[in-house]
Amino acid sequence: MVDKCISCGNSILSAKGYSKFVCPNCGEEAIVRCNVCRANSVEYVCPKCGFRGP
Repeated sequence: MVDKCISCGNSILSAKGYSKFVCPNCGEEAIVRCNVCRANSVEYVCPKCGFRGP
């Protein structure tokens, strides 16, 4: 299980409001984002294909 936000690196183990989804480009890599990065539209980068998203 991925336990860190892909944008900021903070742990999401005790966080509320985080999201987890597969990369919309390659469909293979798990993308996990904390509620703070989601709310602030902090960019993330898929480590598998390099896709950048808000």
